[in-house]
Amino acid sequence: MKAIRTHQVGGPETLTLDEIDAPTPGKGEVLVAVKACAINYPDTLMIRDLYQFKPERPYSPGGEIAGVVEAVGEGVEGVSVGDHVMAGIGNGGLVEKAIVPAGRMFPVPDGVPFEKAASLLMTYGTTIHGLKDRGHIKPGDVVLVLGAAGGVGLSAVELAKAFGARVVAAVSSEAKGEVARKAGADEVVIYPREQMDKDASKELANKFKQACGPTGANIVYDIVGGQYSEPALRAIAWEGRFLVVGFPAGIAKMPLNLTLLKSCDICGVFWGAFTAREPVKFRAQVEELFDLMKEGKIDPLVSETFPLERAGEAIAKLENREAVGKLVVTMQ
Repeated sequence: MKAIRTHQVGGPETLTLDEIDAPTPGKGEVLVAVKACAINYPDTLMIRDLYQFKPERPYSPGGEIAGVVEAVGEGVEGVSVGDHVMAGIGNGGLVEKAIVPAGRMFPVPDGVPFEKAASLLMTYGTTIHGLKDRGHIKPGDVVLVLGAAGGVGLSAVELAKAFGARVVAAVSSEAKGEVARKAGADEVVIYPREQMDKDASKELANKFKQACGPTGANIVYDIVGGQYSEPALRAIAWEGRFLVVGFPAGIAKMPLNLTLLKSCDICGVFWGAFTAREPVKFRAQVEELFDLMKEGKIDPLVSETFPLERAGEAIAKLENREAVGKLVVTMQ
């Protein structure tokens, strides 16, 4: 079978298309013919050895897949050959056939294409955990979403609206702003891509404050980091929750005196560890996402698909912060 693999530390250009043997499922495992694999920010970090987990090389990136069950290992119940399934597997998804622990799988809801099914778990899973467990979202909250036009950002816009919040979407262009508005954002703030000096940072903070209103943002959902985190923190409400989700723009150095002045919290959102530590709660949240999808309140935006041999292009596009919605690799 064909597989995109990393053999050395480096960027997307170091990935190779290899021919390898198809695996055989062991006890508690399922073999899935992968039909779609979504690209996520951890994929860009992992191949550069910048992520929390460093799998032994060679391995395939890609942690979010959807496909068809081809074989079932010993002890697996409730799964049959031919079932359409989706799974979050951490890595190993950019292959034609993947081994998946049975406990990490979910049935694909009726009528949902593989591309959208592969785009649900990591993005919307991260966000429902972040907004509910870490942000304690409630109706009437104001939620400021940084990077609101990416896959995770759009999930935050949609879920925050579904939970009754008012959403301010922060993006880097007017075109991305339109995407956020279509997803339900009430306000849009355009931030600069170029490096900001102190005055520009203060100006952005004022824009965030104006958009969020007089009480500020009850929740800041920060997917971007870098120079954008501090202006967002300055727009937070009294006892607000600043959720650290990702940092493609760099890891911010935050002035902690601001947390004292606003009596606010800075909270990490580590979805992968949460799913391992609290599997029952994780599965309940996925079921809630399925319900919201059936109700039409969430709908993953797949903006572009790539064949397996061009998976590196998809990873590079995400790494360069050029993606809108989700980028998905599909198998022929």
